[in-house]
Amino acid sequence: MATPTLEQVARGDAALNAFLGLTDTQLLGIAALASNLYLQGQVEDALTLFEGLTAVQPSLYYGHAGLGAIALARGDAAAAVAHLTTAAKLNPADASVQANLGEALLRSGDVAAAAEPLGRALELDPEGRDEGANRARAILQSIGALDQSIARLEAAAA
Repeated sequence: MATPTLEQVARGDAALNAFLGLTDTQLLGIAALASNLYLQGQVEDALTLFEGLTAVQPSLYYGHAGLGAIALARGDAAAAVAHLTTAAKLNPADASVQANLGEALLRSGDVAAAAEPLGRALELDPEGRDEGANRARAILQSIGALDQSIARLEAAAA
């Protein structure tokens, strides 16, 4: 297959990663490196790589998932929701993405919308092995406990 031209990339007829000669395997390697950097606290370096991933291959969910996780950690709920919504659409089977999206929706004040991705995270990890799904479990348990406390207070006040 011939390398696409810059004009084809600009028109949207070809992907930037193909123009640059980056394979899917190389992109996944970059995603793994970015994730490791993030986990090691090298957030700015991870951010640069995740931004690069989304620039060269917007349909690769790892870049959006990473940008969403960083935005969530930084308290930017709106950016987190945007990136994590994209990541969840591209790969609805990632429990951590679903959990992060649910948490971002909660932080943005959309409690009703948060229930779906939080619940989906649990469905994707019924054995409780995924850290993201376990965080979703804890969030849902906290919400349930809060609902019970509110009900008790309302009953006592009546």
